[in-house]
Amino acid sequence: MTLALATDADSRVTDWHGVDWRRAIRYVRRLQVRIVKAVKEGKWRLVKALQRLLSHSVSGRLLAVRRVTENRGKKTPGVDGIVWDTPEKKMNAVQRLLQRRYRAAPLRRIYIPKKNGKKRPLGIPTLFDRAQQALCKLGLEPVAECTGDTNSYGFRPERSAHDAAEQVFNALRLKSSAQWILEGDIKACFDEISHNWMLKNIPTQKRTLRKWLKAGYMEKNVFHDTEKGTPQGGIASPLLANMCLDGLEACVVNNITEKRQHKVNVVRYADDFIITGDSKEWLEQVAKPRVIRFLVERGLRLSEEKTHITHVTKGFDFLGWNIRKYPNGKLLIKPSESSIKTLAEKTGEILRNNRQAKTTNLLKQLNPIIRGWANYHKHAVAKLVFQRVDTFIFKQLWHWAKRRHPRKPSHWVKDQYFKTVGGNHWVFTGVDDQGDPIRLFKADLVSVTRHVKIQGEANPYDPDWENYFEQRYLQKWKCRKWGKTKLRSIWKQQGGFCPMCSQGFNGDTSIHTHHIIERCKGGDDNLNNLVLLHPNCHRQVHHLMKLGANMQFVFAHLTAGPG
Repeated sequence: MTLALATDADSRVTDWHGVDWRRAIRYVRRLQVRIVKAVKEGKWRLVKALQRLLSHSVSGRLLAVRRVTENRGKKTPGVDGIVWDTPEKKMNAVQRLLQRRYRAAPLRRIYIPKKNGKKRPLGIPTLFDRAQQALCKLGLEPVAECTGDTNSYGFRPERSAHDAAEQVFNALRLKSSAQWILEGDIKACFDEISHNWMLKNIPTQKRTLRKWLKAGYMEKNVFHDTEKGTPQGGIASPLLANMCLDGLEACVVNNITEKRQHKVNVVRYADDFIITGDSKEWLEQVAKPRVIRFLVERGLRLSEEKTHITHVTKGFDFLGWNIRKYPNGKLLIKPSESSIKTLAEKTGEILRNNRQAKTTNLLKQLNPIIRGWANYHKHAVAKLVFQRVDTFIFKQLWHWAKRRHPRKPSHWVKDQYFKTVGGNHWVFTGVDDQGDPIRLFKADLVSVTRHVKIQGEANPYDPDWENYFEQRYLQKWKCRKWGKTKLRSIWKQQGGFCPMCSQGFNGDTSIHTHHIIERCKGGDDNLNNLVLLHPNCHRQVHHLMKLGANMQFVFAHLTAGPG
């Protein structure tokens, strides 16, 4: 077997379903790897040239159109009312993306409710503008991953809110850790960012960026200019906002000595951040003014109503969790009361809107919400909270069932809606379309596990971190129910032997998973692209690849089998 070369996709392809997506992904990923290398070497002219090459490639345009036609907003049109819902429209869009005279259309302005009762403006670009942004993002994101703050976790690949919470835990868990926290929130971050600052500092095509920023928006058939801000709703907007806020960590502390002396840590998730310090005075008189100066340069300011300085023993809310150090000296992260209240409001609203619905339809709406909420909080100290959640949802369901049958006795209602499963006599149950029982998902069934935080410098586009991300991928397998099955399939495929040393796997050594075509170069997670190796054999493979070993030889060596 031989490896396919990472060449650009064939421009002569006219059938959307006939596109060689592996070839396109590998080509784009290899260009992104070259961009990372150029950034690390400080060759910014080469970065610009590679970004231009990517944005003009057939592969890049194909992936951009695929991105906007597969996400949740694929059926939401912009001001032109156009939706790309057929293969022919998608291929026409790929050809249109190469037009030189690009002009951004105004955004369609809508409003979505916020937790505090206010409404957040959302700008919806046309699908063509979304595709242009997705194409630009392919070349800009590798740069952002090289230059981003170490402890920035929002809207970045392979990072999550759980990584931010784990970093907060690491910063505050010791007795000698900082005791004071500055909770920061930027007021209307997306709507207030300075256009001039972005045009001067974002390393991307200035003309295209200016057209996005100055496109304006339509509200009630009236056109409005945009003089500042990047619209929420655009694909590139979170990335642009992140790049504007990168540098906050370096701004707060001047040097390592000051950081250690005042026990300073900065953890940011999008526009929410915390800063730790050894005293309230230092945070108030030094850290906060520095943050204000940093934001003023970008046309931003702190929200006074959401910015507080709190002692760690009083606790504070961050990303849906309550973080507090208790009198016994333990720092615990639990689901916040506001998060629990939001869940109760959602489930209550579903029950109110489905007073006469079938039990099955009700469960199909409740289960995803409960499961998603529990999975988000499963890395916190949440076992007792999960039991509490199950209790109030049971009470809501009992009230819902009793209201449907006000003249029936309680035991009849119980027998009608609640069945016995494994000794539990109160399992809310329905029957799906195939006649199989469908039960209410209980949050208490979710196992509470510790989240392993990503290393701050890890870059998914950098080949030097390929081995690290492969191990994180393996850990994710082990945490999922299907993980063992997939590992067993690869183990069987290899005959139980490591293809590098022809030795079997036993319980005394760990197992590493290796992507034959690296993920940072477009390799997928299919079984035919994965092999299991001993740790030392895995390091040997990556060493050979760094030395420039023939990829076809490495591939043949890995798949040759024992002996």
